[in-house]
Amino acid sequence: FSPAPARAAGDEFTLVVTRNLEHIYGLDTALRALALAREQEPGLRLEIAGSGPELQDLQALATQLGVGERVRFLGRLERQQIVELYHCADAMLNPARVDNMPNSVLEALACGLPVISTNVGGVPYIVEDGATALLVQPDQPQAMAEAMVRLYRDRELRSRLCEQGPREVAQYDWRHVGDQWMQLYRAAGVTA
Repeated sequence: FSPAPARAAGDEFTLVVTRNLEHIYGLDTALRALALAREQEPGLRLEIAGSGPELQDLQALATQLGVGERVRFLGRLERQQIVELYHCADAMLNPARVDNMPNSVLEALACGLPVISTNVGGVPYIVEDGATALLVQPDQPQAMAEAMVRLYRDRELRSRLCEQGPREVAQYDWRHVGDQWMQLYRAAGVTA
């Protein structure tokens, strides 16, 4: 996971979600937020990578909200496909209701992709609102929609988040984490 080469901005703005299709990950909130945001910015679209028990319900909700043609359900993707998805996207959404330290957020940051996430669990410990990501409260589609529109309209903010993401996530690189683990083992008296 590393930043993609710069690409030209298009008329459409693609947001991606890379989560299992389960209630705890709040994909219904993402769909509702997309519908609200598109009232102001019709060029927004959403691609969802993941599989799970809520697929049919989410597809029906997208149709009911009038965004069915603006949402693609991609199914489960392999690692390289996820990287390619991030490289072709404009922003990543993490609409989770609960979370620990989501790999999807770290992966998106490493790819230089701006992140809009809910402010739950461990997320506020890995990103800072307005500095390395945009944070909203869970189950608040209006707030998520406002963050989508803000990110779409504010190129300076988008650029800053694109630059800060890889810097922020560098602290989770195995070279750093491995040394920290070894120090903990040594401090505990464990030898290799």
